[in-house]
Amino acid sequence: MKIFITGGSGFIGTSLSAYFLTNGHTVVAVGGRDAGKTLSHPNLKYISADTTKKGSWQEELKDIDAAVNLAGRSIFKRWNERYKQNIYDSRIITTRNLVEAIPAGKNIILCTTSAAGYYGDRWEDILTESEPSGSDFLAKVCRDWEEEAFKAKDKGVRVAAMRFGVVLGRGGGALEKMIPPIRFFVGGPIGNGRQWFPWIHIEDLISAIMFVLENKAVNGPLNFTAPESTRNIELVKTIAGILHRPAFMPAPSFMIRLILGEFGSSILASQRVIPDKLLRYGFEFKYPDIRSAVSNII
Repeated sequence: MKIFITGGSGFIGTSLSAYFLTNGHTVVAVGGRDAGKTLSHPNLKYISADTTKKGSWQEELKDIDAAVNLAGRSIFKRWNERYKQNIYDSRIITTRNLVEAIPAGKNIILCTTSAAGYYGDRWEDILTESEPSGSDFLAKVCRDWEEEAFKAKDKGVRVAAMRFGVVLGRGGGALEKMIPPIRFFVGGPIGNGRQWFPWIHIEDLISAIMFVLENKAVNGPLNFTAPESTRNIELVKTIAGILHRPAFMPAPSFMIRLILGEFGSSILASQRVIPDKLLRYGFEFKYPDIRSAVSNII
C-alpha cells in the first residue's frame, strides 16, 4: 500500500512510518520537522509543511491507498486562549484540508486520530463507542475533529476515528515524563489517584491501525485503549514496583489546577474507556494489562 501520514515526524508518526516501511509499504509523511531530522528510507517521501495551510503537500493524496491523520499540537502544556486555538486549528483545519484533497470515488481508507477525551470526565462510567461526548474543551475538539473526518464518507471513503488513550512506548509519550520523577524518589499519583487512566501500548496501537487498514468492515469511531482499565494510582505503583522505587509523593489536585490551569483539570479527569468495537471485530492485544506494557517499555 501507499500510505499518507500527517503528523509523520512525531512520536507515533515516526514509529508508524518505520513499521509500514519494514513491512514493505510506501510512505508519504508530512510533518513540521526538517527532513534531515526524520527517518531515511528509499520508500519514504517526507514533506515538511504546515498542514493547517493548503499547499503542494495535498497533491500527494491523489495517488494513495490509505491516509492516517495524526497531526495536532501537543496538549501537554499550560493553556491560554491562543494555545487552545492552536490545539483546535492544528486538528480541525488539518483534517479539513486533508479531506478536501482526497479524490472522490477512490477506494481509500482514512484513519483519523481522536482521543479518549471525547467522553469528558465520566468517573466510574464504562465508556464504549456508543457513549455521548462530553462538554469540556477537549471533548469539543474531538467532536469537531471527527465531524470533519467523517465528511470524507461523502466521497466514498471508509473512515475510522481512532479515540486514542494515552500512548505508552519507548523514546517518547507519557512514560518519558512519568519515569524520571519516580526513578529519583519524587513520584506519586496525580490527585487522589482514583481516576481511570485510558492507555494503550504503542505496539498495540500500530497493530490496531494496520488491522483497520486491512479489514474493510471496520469503520466509524473506535476506542484505541487497552482492554484492561487501570486507575492512575495503579499505573504509578506499577512503574515504581518495576523500578524498585517508592511512589509516596502525590501531586495534590489543587496544586495541579493552580500550576496547569484548565489543562490541569483535564489530566485529573476519569475515563474508563473500553475498546468494545476492536474486540468485537476480533483484534487481539499483545499488552492487555498495565504490568505487561510497562515491563516491556522499562
